[in-house]
Amino acid sequence: MNMNELYRYLTLAVAPEWRRLPDDERAAQKRELVDAARLDGVSVHAYSLVGTRADADVLLWVVADDLEGIRALETRLAGTRLWSYSTRPYAYLAARRRSPYLGDHAHADSEQVRTEAGPLDDKAYLFVYPMVKKRSWYSLSTQERTRIMAKHFEVGHRYPDIRIHTGYSFGIDDQEFVVAFEGDDPRRFLALVADLRETESSSYTERETPIFVGATMPLERALDQIDGVEARVPA
Repeated sequence: MNMNELYRYLTLAVAPEWRRLPDDERAAQKRELVDAARLDGVSVHAYSLVGTRADADVLLWVVADDLEGIRALETRLAGTRLWSYSTRPYAYLAARRRSPYLGDHAHADSEQVRTEAGPLDDKAYLFVYPMVKKRSWYSLSTQERTRIMAKHFEVGHRYPDIRIHTGYSFGIDDQEFVVAFEGDDPRRFLALVADLRETESSSYTERETPIFVGATMPLERALDQIDGVEARVPA
């Protein structure tokens, strides 16, 4: 099992000027971006943020074996016309690794028991947020932190329908973790987070925002939702 893949979470916010371009020009720019997102050795998973965020339209979860793959992808995207009409309000970098608190513990239906990194894209939604722990967390002994996290994992076991992916950002980005969850119902995820608030581990969390709720779909469809093309009814 390869536990060394890199994760890149990238949001796109399209400028109002792009929405006023002719239909055929917007369609051509979408196709160009979709083609640029195809790169050997790099997988790109798309999520629509329409209806869930006011400051971003699309979330891309990029999985690559090394940083050069991610850099090559973003360089390709930067060469597209749609890229020039957009900004990247949020972007995060993280690496996949096994939790030091797991021991012999394993999460059913989670990334710890899978042979591939990244999402399966079989759930309706992706929930993502960066996380920073309080410095006091690291002053605890490893044994104490393991005990606290065991209770944290127990809560997760009550929600076997929600799959978790933890990315580690120590030293390579401003946060310490990027946590992503795949699930079919935002209310179910809300219940999980509410239960996690009651755990001891939650008291050691410094920050876990902004939070993104993205609808899982092909990149083509996510782009069509930005300008409402998907919802238009022919005259």
